[in-house]
Amino acid sequence: MQVSVETTGNIERKLSITVPAERVDGEVDKRLKSMRGRVKIDGFRPGKVPMSVVSQQYGDSVYQEVVGEIFQSTFYEAAEQEKLRVAGMPKIDATTLEPGKDLEYTATFDIYPEFEIGDISKMTVTKPVVKLAAADVDEMIETLRKQQQDWKEVKRAAKEGDLLVVDFNGKIDGEEFEGGAAQDFSVELGAGRMLQDFEDALTGMKPGSEKEADVTFPEEYPAENLKGKTAQFTLNVKTVSAPSLPKVDEDFIKKFGVEDGTSKSFKAEIKSNMQREVEQRIKSRIKQSVMEGLHDLHEIDLPTSLVEDEIKQVRSEMEQNSQGADMSSLPDDMFKDQAARRVKLGLIVGEVITKNKLEKDQARVDDMLNSLAASYEDPQALIEYYRSDQQAMQTIEAAVMEEMIVDWVLDKAKVEEETVKFTDLMNAQA
Repeated sequence: MQVSVETTGNIERKLSITVPAERVDGEVDKRLKSMRGRVKIDGFRPGKVPMSVVSQQYGDSVYQEVVGEIFQSTFYEAAEQEKLRVAGMPKIDATTLEPGKDLEYTATFDIYPEFEIGDISKMTVTKPVVKLAAADVDEMIETLRKQQQDWKEVKRAAKEGDLLVVDFNGKIDGEEFEGGAAQDFSVELGAGRMLQDFEDALTGMKPGSEKEADVTFPEEYPAENLKGKTAQFTLNVKTVSAPSLPKVDEDFIKKFGVEDGTSKSFKAEIKSNMQREVEQRIKSRIKQSVMEGLHDLHEIDLPTSLVEDEIKQVRSEMEQNSQGADMSSLPDDMFKDQAARRVKLGLIVGEVITKNKLEKDQARVDDMLNSLAASYEDPQALIEYYRSDQQAMQTIEAAVMEEMIVDWVLDKAKVEEETVKFTDLMNAQA
């Protein structure tokens, strides 16, 4: 087999490959002979079909089949011979494709880029610092109370925080529009789920009252036919209900697993849970800062095929997160930036692991698995599940490796602490 390599770009290469006719034709003959005893052709007994007839009947298809396999096998043989790290699938162009002649073709492809890890000391990683205050714990308890709240009908005018049941009918220039009407529709004032003009119009209305109101749709509204337009709504308020928050008493506290039902134990449990959440969010923010720093520190030529494959993955994830919505009609450019970022970070992380010989730390893997299992009712069952499922276990091992890379960066980069309020940390993560 003859091979020559041409550099056609920073990371693009073209291999010109010649495969001797004997290799192709020999395999074709071998397969045709093996078929002779199996094929059925009218006028011939099984196993007695002349080779010339078998060849005439099946020669072209067998030749194409063999050529396809030889394209694949010889390409990777040639790439290995030339010590090329192939990224993705090649584009194959046959220049000579004829039985009895040498098979000649070219393969154009990208290789993995070669680059040096940048100067990590030039990176700045931001580390949030949160000190939980008594007010934070009290606010969390109020949140828990709101999650357990009931609603009680009132006869007064509606105000922020109330839950209204309304009928409404909207028109634009006298014409009804899709989604502009509903019966027995629930609206919680101040929750921000409806347009501000809509909530403002309902504020102050009493049960049984009706009014007309103008509601303007913002320019960034998702529906193209409604952007920037003003609709005239007829609003009919059927009921107004005020929130009724439960008391923080023994029964309420025991709902959250605090057996002694005391306020002191409840606050201690809440603070402990909040602290665990803070630690997880801080780790996540630091990791994000590290990855952004690694990304911005390096300029890398990205293999096109890897980015294209990642675009498919991003599109698939969006479909899953959108409960199976079809994203096939959306252009690739919509996913390209995110896909390119993932590929780039993957290459950087891989280089960090290789150059620094980072290896799986089994003790950290066990610690992470035990920590994950601790929040489940039956921790041992979860641990056994992960240990019996290689793919699931790989997610834990990958997470540990990411932590090791973060630790490696933090050891070399400049770390700046930033004092952050608990609520700001939670809202920023969201």
